[in-house]
Amino acid sequence: MNITMIGAGYVGLVSGACLADFGHRVTCVDLDQSKIDALHAGKMPIYEPGLAELVSANVAAGRLHFSIDLAAGARDAEAIFIAVGTPSRRGDGHADLTYVYQAARDIAAIATRPLVIVTKSTVPVGTGDEVERIFREDAPGVDVQVVSNPEFLREGAAIGDFKRPDRIVIGSEDPRAQGVMREIYRPLYLNQSPILFTGRRTAELTKYAANAFLATKITFINEIADLCEAVGADVKDVARGIGLDNRIGPKFLNAGPGYGGSCFPKDTLALLKTADDNASPMRIVEAVVAVNDSRKRAMGRKILQTLGDEPRGKRVGLLGLTFKPDTDDMRDAPSLAIVQSLLDAGVEVRAYDPEGIEAARALMPDVEYCDSAYAVADGAHAVALITEWNAFRALDLKALGERMTEKRLIDLRNVYDPTEVRRLGFDYVGVGRD
Repeated sequence: MNITMIGAGYVGLVSGACLADFGHRVTCVDLDQSKIDALHAGKMPIYEPGLAELVSANVAAGRLHFSIDLAAGARDAEAIFIAVGTPSRRGDGHADLTYVYQAARDIAAIATRPLVIVTKSTVPVGTGDEVERIFREDAPGVDVQVVSNPEFLREGAAIGDFKRPDRIVIGSEDPRAQGVMREIYRPLYLNQSPILFTGRRTAELTKYAANAFLATKITFINEIADLCEAVGADVKDVARGIGLDNRIGPKFLNAGPGYGGSCFPKDTLALLKTADDNASPMRIVEAVVAVNDSRKRAMGRKILQTLGDEPRGKRVGLLGLTFKPDTDDMRDAPSLAIVQSLLDAGVEVRAYDPEGIEAARALMPDVEYCDSAYAVADGAHAVALITEWNAFRALDLKALGERMTEKRLIDLRNVYDPTEVRRLGFDYVGVGRD
């Protein structure tokens, strides 16, 4: 099938490359000439494990193409996916749908034959209705069906999530559109991946509901971690104890410095705005957003407390900056608030991240960036593990400690065994544990 993907960012590029790998002919269209030039040169605009190899293989096979020209890129398309950004709108938290609606208008300007328009971007309830209205006004007489097909990709595991999904949600009640979507996802259907057909508004809300629920699990276990510290319990054992209950499950129950990234922060805000606009308040989600925002600064204070009464002038090394491992994404990363808390207290901050330094440098220019995990420890009064990259899971703590002025490890991801770390002469501080 001929497919056009509008947007060659995270969702568009991963989705386009995976669809091409299924055997479809895919053209990714993006207005950013530099991005398209880089892709033609084999350079990825994002870091995602396995993506460069997947793109290269499908370009070589002639199934994946890149273009800045929508008319040329969509000439033979049977389905056009909209996979553009929907960031939080400044001032009110609503999802900014400027790029989605502009993409719809651009498609409508060239539409001459039956099309299925698939919204892959995360959009509030009712967005598909507005996209449909645009086509009725700008492309009258053309048979265009608008479908909602939300993505459920985790950064760092996106290719696996696309190829082996828990479910595929398709919002359309039109038989022709459903048939096109079945054909697009036929390789996954043969692998028995569940395909759920719903109404379009239901599909749009499903994405937000899923992200809000996962954000709630993270925030819940973080509050349990605080209680564990107060009463002398161990949050890792608590999480395991409740996670073994099939009704709860073990995922998203790792206590830490709070959630960040490109999805949970903006999607919870957008959901709250939708709820507010429809006079249907969501007080649980309101609390999740507030608690998560305050937690990030609280983790900065947690580090400061280990430095004594006068932290000013002391040095802290940070291991990891991105909001999670296996990505270079710094959007709403907990490290941003943590670093600001340290800098506000007059602490000198050194940091290392395997993939995120370039993006972090633009956001945190007052940090000294290092070229290895061990370099951050030079002269440090404490080292804090912020992001649980695999490269940080088996550090030579003896060698790390030998480079430090004072041996303190603040483990905000509970990666290390407190007993073992203390045996090596460190003061150890975890999250929700002794």
